[in-house]
Amino acid sequence: MKNNNFRKSGLAVALVAATGLSATANAAVEVYNNEGTSFSVDGYFNAFYVNRDDKAADTQSSDVKMGFLPNTIGFNFSKEVGDLTMGGRSSFWSTINDSLQSPTDTAIDVRQLYATVDGSFGQVLIGKDFGLYARSNIFLDEILMGFGSPGAPTGVSFGNIRSGYPYPNPSAQITYRSPDMGGLKVAAGILEPADTTPGAQSEQSAPRFEAEVTYSADLGGVALTGWVNGRSQSSENATTTVDSSGVGYGLRAAVAGLSLTASGFTSKGDNPVLISDGALTEDDADGYLVQGSYTFGANRLVVSYGETDAEILDFETENTSVAFFHDVNSNLKLAAEYNMFEQTARSSGATQAEADTLALGAIVMF
Repeated sequence: MKNNNFRKSGLAVALVAATGLSATANAAVEVYNNEGTSFSVDGYFNAFYVNRDDKAADTQSSDVKMGFLPNTIGFNFSKEVGDLTMGGRSSFWSTINDSLQSPTDTAIDVRQLYATVDGSFGQVLIGKDFGLYARSNIFLDEILMGFGSPGAPTGVSFGNIRSGYPYPNPSAQITYRSPDMGGLKVAAGILEPADTTPGAQSEQSAPRFEAEVTYSADLGGVALTGWVNGRSQSSENATTTVDSSGVGYGLRAAVAGLSLTASGFTSKGDNPVLISDGALTEDDADGYLVQGSYTFGANRLVVSYGETDAEILDFETENTSVAFFHDVNSNLKLAAEYNMFEQTARSSGATQAEADTLALGAIVMF
């Protein structure tokens, strides 16, 4: 039995989705493989020249930053024991955007640190990994390897987070994944719950539940991929109860170099940007993302538009990107993107953010 840890890692899915390559085209550098035990390393490095016209602040800035995906190094382990394959992955995600703010204090976070057990029954994952809710929404984003909307000054850009989908926060979890059943795959797990009702006697008496169903098929030469994912949890304190739920969905169709993707989400009592602890209400949020791409030779052109309407955080966003990617070879990619982002207050219509961004970058991966 072959171990598929790299294929199923968040970074691998991202690269496969964004490049259109096979799952093994960038399947890491194998360091050791002997008698059913293997160890491999994979890496992703990028930098962009970024010129931004911030219309809300009336400023123009030039920076050298990383893109939506941080620079990453990952380690993969696999050992066959009888009918089972034990695996594991640890990946370290690092920013380069701290150059002047804190020159020797590069932030490193571990978004994946998990073990897997694979067998004829499927796979069980234990540890920390990206969540299932909104997972395919983000990993199948056509500009995943680009820049997208502005983010935190010393962190990554936000891509289409808050303008089409929420972020599937890496969380401690125990997750089951089914075998491929004729193109149908099911994943379900329990995850560390978020404390959405901080205060006296705050509690989460049950874990967070998340699941995703995906289906892939080829219909007359048209490759179709569809998905539905969701999450549910409850949190309460001495005075308040917040029941959180969210549903994400999407469909991608590809034929002869042309790919069309539409996805969306709707949630209640759930932060539609970064799912985390913090006081929330049971207000609604929803959003959608539509994209088209065309691949010709070593080139890929992408047009993307997304919106999010968040009653819970009182904002409405629009995000438009036009991007061009060129594969110099299987390990080097060049990217050019123009992004237009606008955020207004839902209650008053006042402009909160408005920026046009030009990003020119290079990506090296192994």
